[in-house]
Amino acid sequence: MIPEQLASPLPIPEHRLAEIDHFGPISLVIIQATSFCNLDCDYCYLPDRQSKKNLSLDLIEPIFTQLFTSRFLGEEFTICWHAGEPLAVPIEFYDAALSKINLLDQKLNKQRYLVRQSIQTNGTLINPAWCDLFKKYQVNVGISLDGPAFIHDAHRKTRTGIGTHASVMRGIEHLRNHDLDFNIIAVITQESLDYPDEIFNFFMENGIIDVGFNIEELEGVNRSSSLQNPDAERRFRAFIQRFWQLAAEAQGVFRLREFERICSLIYAGDRIPRSGLSSPFAIINIDYQGNFSTFDPELLAVKVEPYGNFILGNILEDSFESVCHTEKFWEIYQDIEAGVRLCQQKCQYYGVCGGGSASNKYWEHGSFRVAETMACRFYEQMVTDVVLAGLESSLGLH
Repeated sequence: MIPEQLASPLPIPEHRLAEIDHFGPISLVIIQATSFCNLDCDYCYLPDRQSKKNLSLDLIEPIFTQLFTSRFLGEEFTICWHAGEPLAVPIEFYDAALSKINLLDQKLNKQRYLVRQSIQTNGTLINPAWCDLFKKYQVNVGISLDGPAFIHDAHRKTRTGIGTHASVMRGIEHLRNHDLDFNIIAVITQESLDYPDEIFNFFMENGIIDVGFNIEELEGVNRSSSLQNPDAERRFRAFIQRFWQLAAEAQGVFRLREFERICSLIYAGDRIPRSGLSSPFAIINIDYQGNFSTFDPELLAVKVEPYGNFILGNILEDSFESVCHTEKFWEIYQDIEAGVRLCQQKCQYYGVCGGGSASNKYWEHGSFRVAETMACRFYEQMVTDVVLAGLESSLGLH
């Protein structure tokens, strides 16, 4: 399907051509093998989760021909199969697709840029055959697991309303039996906030030591969040403070993505100049029909005002470079850019997020031309405050 409402190519003024030279480099390519999911998590942002249409193998060559010949290519990038449940697609598809990608890499990747493969799954369908495939193609595995069963099963259910915790843990056991590493993404909802010890202890007791938190966000078809209540910010701060204490007591055994990210910035004296979520062609998102977008992956699959949708082109008819000549791209980009400038001007936390998530801005405010969001207060500001206070306390500074 060719995307709707694409503007025809426009001549680009000289000052815009100079901007394009600074787009990218591509660091992440999200590929949607299917929008279908076997679960019905109540905080999911994706529409069309019941559609069983899959990415065609015929699209693999045009996708990777474009990637390996793009001016936006950097020294390395990660392919992430995501945005739906990727393991709902037959294993034979991935065996053929990943084999094709390896051949195209050898043929077209003239600079020998590093390409990593990853998959983000709910974990319920993992079995020994999938583990063999992950090993064969060196696929990094990310699993969604919200903590102990009473928290996880409150939101992550099958279409018939059955909790999925036991199925996920079974999938993790298969990974371990095949000596495969994995990382966890846990969604924090209001149900999580009273149980930092239980969540931490669950992960530690099960040898799960590489975890990232996502907060329950207003996003896509998920138009409410349990964290919108007036007391949620106080409770979240207390939750993160306790988690920092528990992680510190583990003496480096347990890694929380958010703590690691901020600590590394502090120790290195670095700041983030610009978020990849708001940078053109740092991230490329490709759906199962070959339609593509850039910026946040969560923007790909939805129809919204005033843009129609965020699809910029189709891999069979457009290049990543050619869509930079369209009015639609510049309208989206200039709106996102205006929001980033506001963040830079107004927010003391800019250096730890680089302007934040365009998607959060849109879903919370209906516009990219805004700064602070609920998501950044929780995910950036409060976590940064807790980490700074914890480091200062450990150094005897207060």
